[in-house]
Amino acid sequence: MLLPLFAVVVGLVLLVWSAEKFIDGAAATSRWLGLSPLLIGMLVIGFGTSAPEMMVSVLAAIQGNPGLALGNAYGSNIANIGLVLGFVALLAPLAVHSGVIRKEMPLLIVVMLLTGYMLYDGWISRWEAIVLLGALALFIGVSIVRSRGQQDDPLVGEVAEALDSKAMSRGKALMWTLIGLVVLVASSRILVWGAVEIAVAFGVSDLIIGLTVVAIGTSLPELASSISALRRNEHDMVLGNVVGSNLFNSLAVVGLAGVITPIEVGREVLIRDWSVMTFMTLMMVFFAFSWRGRTRRINRIEGGVLFSMFIAYTGYMVSIVVMSQ
Repeated sequence: MLLPLFAVVVGLVLLVWSAEKFIDGAAATSRWLGLSPLLIGMLVIGFGTSAPEMMVSVLAAIQGNPGLALGNAYGSNIANIGLVLGFVALLAPLAVHSGVIRKEMPLLIVVMLLTGYMLYDGWISRWEAIVLLGALALFIGVSIVRSRGQQDDPLVGEVAEALDSKAMSRGKALMWTLIGLVVLVASSRILVWGAVEIAVAFGVSDLIIGLTVVAIGTSLPELASSISALRRNEHDMVLGNVVGSNLFNSLAVVGLAGVITPIEVGREVLIRDWSVMTFMTLMMVFFAFSWRGRTRRINRIEGGVLFSMFIAYTGYMVSIVVMSQ
């Protein structure tokens, strides 16, 4: 039992470190290739912060643990809204200026409803997974087109400032991208092995472990990058990280896992986990959206509400593990 616990701890530490290096290297490389700051913020950084979930879920699906893959994706979405956004808003109210982010949030709600429809029959089939990946491809294509006409969006300046603060040479950028990717894969393998062994030892499903320990661990890169953005007063990047990551988790992470192997979904996932995830998404949109076109702030009270929901959900999931003993 000690070895799997050690594997999870080491895997999470390496995962967080490698994800940060991969994101920094990939963002700098993209800048060298001439991508706009807005596109880097929307796609490269959004994809990069979901890289841990993607690696863990793909490896879990390959090794025959699709429940861990699904739990990791949906649990990370819940953690991103409650732990990351909620906690950061508790530290300081978040001003929402970016029109790009406000346009992505309704899309995130549509994606939540789509996944709910797919979960209803108890399976995510390969065809449904392909639909998710197709929706991701459409989102990327639209984002590329849209980025050309919104260079004055507040998110552009924040991403450019973040890139300037971590400027690196072309060779160094490529080196950290490669090193980050290699360690990301290795640490994901270690983490998946440890998580599955712990699930077996405690007699709980790999879904539960994915929704709790693994989900929180793979959300740590978003938490770290969001706190860093808050220190630089880059509020739109905080919300952008969460919205972008949740879109990639719901479309890419679940889609890739489902293409590898169809995912059997228990009724409790729809009733409990999807419902909590979707409700928290609606709350986030409601708190962040300005109905009169003015700057909106996610204040400390609203951040506390999101954070409290995450604590309550996690506490309930831990109680399931305790009661199973």
